[in-house]
Amino acid sequence: MATARPRSIPEARIEPWRDPHASPLIRIANLIKQYGDVYAVDNISLDIFRGEFFALLGPSGCGKSTLLRMLAGFETPTSGRLELDGADLTAMPPWRRAVNMMFQSYAVFPHMTVEQNIAFGLKREGLPAAEIRERVGQAMEFLQLQPMARRRPDQISGGQRQRVALARALVKRPKVLLLDEPLGALDKKLREKAQFELVNIQETLGVTFVIVTHDQEEAMTVASRIAIMNEGRIVQVGTPAEIYELPGSRFVADFIGDVNMIEGRVDEIGERGMTIDSPQAGCTLRTDRTAAAATGQTVWAAIRPEKLRIDKEPPADRSANCVSGTVWDIAYLGDVSVYHIRLESGHVLRATAANRRRLVERPISWEEQVWLSWDADAAVVLKS
Repeated sequence: MATARPRSIPEARIEPWRDPHASPLIRIANLIKQYGDVYAVDNISLDIFRGEFFALLGPSGCGKSTLLRMLAGFETPTSGRLELDGADLTAMPPWRRAVNMMFQSYAVFPHMTVEQNIAFGLKREGLPAAEIRERVGQAMEFLQLQPMARRRPDQISGGQRQRVALARALVKRPKVLLLDEPLGALDKKLREKAQFELVNIQETLGVTFVIVTHDQEEAMTVASRIAIMNEGRIVQVGTPAEIYELPGSRFVADFIGDVNMIEGRVDEIGERGMTIDSPQAGCTLRTDRTAAAATGQTVWAAIRPEKLRIDKEPPADRSANCVSGTVWDIAYLGDVSVYHIRLESGHVLRATAANRRRLVERPISWEEQVWLSWDADAAVVLKS
């Protein structure tokens, strides 16, 4: 996730969505986009605040790009309302909206230089030449593009083309910048670097960014808040930490990162948590979190692999949150190893362990019996 903001900044500025007096910059109300019998966007309502880096995240075909295109004005809603800074955008043509869009392909003109590409939109608006030079110069300086001002797109790298497209979008000084999979064409290393560059640019300029991505790590890195979409609907909105640590459904828990799902029935609910009887795990689950569930109801405990402890020896307390199994598979990822543990029930749990020492001999190997244990605050109880 992105680096934490300095504490000296007022809380309401960091998280305006928690400020009851803050007004959203973008307001989406009961928005529907229908193609025949198919609802690409199905009755979405959402507020996005000034200065946010907001991410629309979901699997392919979930409606996130359609929603972004309606914000840009490239698609007309079937019904519902779009507002920007209090103005109704619903029927407004794209060129009249104070938004700009950066596409995955960057769409830079191959016959123009970097400088000409950045200036193109301003020339179309008929701005004075002096103002165009000033704005383009500022954008190139900010994005470190001056050395390549006279080069064409085929003479610069993919990361540099990405910065040209970003400069061309920002030079028009939009209230909102829409980004549709903007880093998809970059290789892994360059993509990771570009993610932090985007965060720094957004925080420096204070422009509201709305990004569409299907990459969970990208959304977690750049976004102040994330909206998880599925089948045309928003299923959860929250900060990256909230989405990861407190998913609202099995879909969200499974979509963001790796997770173990353990099925069971509620045995007891108390003030400090609940106990769950789980034949699948072969043990009693105890959690300090509760869910709005009744005794005897089927629930799922969602536990992230990094929250499981893996040992060859059984822990002292085996009364709850402790299972044994056999190492079925191991994935060595460099910084961590992922262990797949098959329980007696046949259910497989994944546990990760940091590789703190150089790998000379594995402390835990295939076919060995191991014990998994976890704390009461490690599991999130989900009903669906």
